[in-house]
Amino acid sequence: MQRSTSRDLLFRVDVPKGVRVGAFTIWGIIPAAGNGTRIQPLAFSKELLPVGSRFDGVVERPKAVSEYLVERMIAGGADKICFVMSPDKGDIMKYFGGRIDQARVAYVVQAKAAGLCDAVFQAAHLVAPDEPVLLGLPDTIWFPLDAFRALPDDQLSFLLFPVHNPDQFDAVVIDEHARVIEIQVKSPEARSNWVWGAIKMPGRVLHELYALWRRPGRGDEYLGTLVNAWLAEGGRALGVRAGESYVDVGTLHGYREAIRLLTTHVEPPGAALASQD
Repeated sequence: MQRSTSRDLLFRVDVPKGVRVGAFTIWGIIPAAGNGTRIQPLAFSKELLPVGSRFDGVVERPKAVSEYLVERMIAGGADKICFVMSPDKGDIMKYFGGRIDQARVAYVVQAKAAGLCDAVFQAAHLVAPDEPVLLGLPDTIWFPLDAFRALPDDQLSFLLFPVHNPDQFDAVVIDEHARVIEIQVKSPEARSNWVWGAIKMPGRVLHELYALWRRPGRGDEYLGTLVNAWLAEGGRALGVRAGESYVDVGTLHGYREAIRLLTTHVEPPGAALASQD
């Protein structure tokens, strides 16, 4: 096992060729405060649910579902990762520590689970207006691994994936120029089978959305309804159909689908975990 010069846990992930990590600051925000009621009972945080495996040297070990998102964020250039978690999820901090490959890790506590918007905006004060932000859900697995690279740095953009059941997700309707017209939140009448699985935006847009969310009468639970209101006030967003496959691992059915998905995709040689005793 490799040794670190600090007390931090160190994950090593494979970054696709050509990605320059650390050239400028990119935040990865991971909302991990949810209760995971769809897949309970578990004796640990749902973000640490073992799905697939990784190699620690020559030893194969279980791989936590949230590691897949962390890998994709680092492959997308993130050099700072922020987990937003509830007070009872200290096992996430123990698992990932203070550094993941080139990325430093921060933890923000959300007092109680109050929706995706509330979780994301807990980290808003950490992000400067000129810093790009990556956002994803820690109980999902998607391909390709480097799909964040398809999203621009300078505007709100949604990484879209085709699914057979868009009514279970947030379907994104775009025009012929890939501009987002509407996000349909878990709508039984979804007009698109392309759903968002990850997001990239500049820090200034994150702050604009936060300011809108804080207005009297808003406080949206879902990011989709908030973005719709932001678009109605003149905001612009892109929907990028660069995703190939997407699975929500938050249910037993999704867990089985994730296992099947991983058998058809070859992951990089794996994340080698090194820790200091």
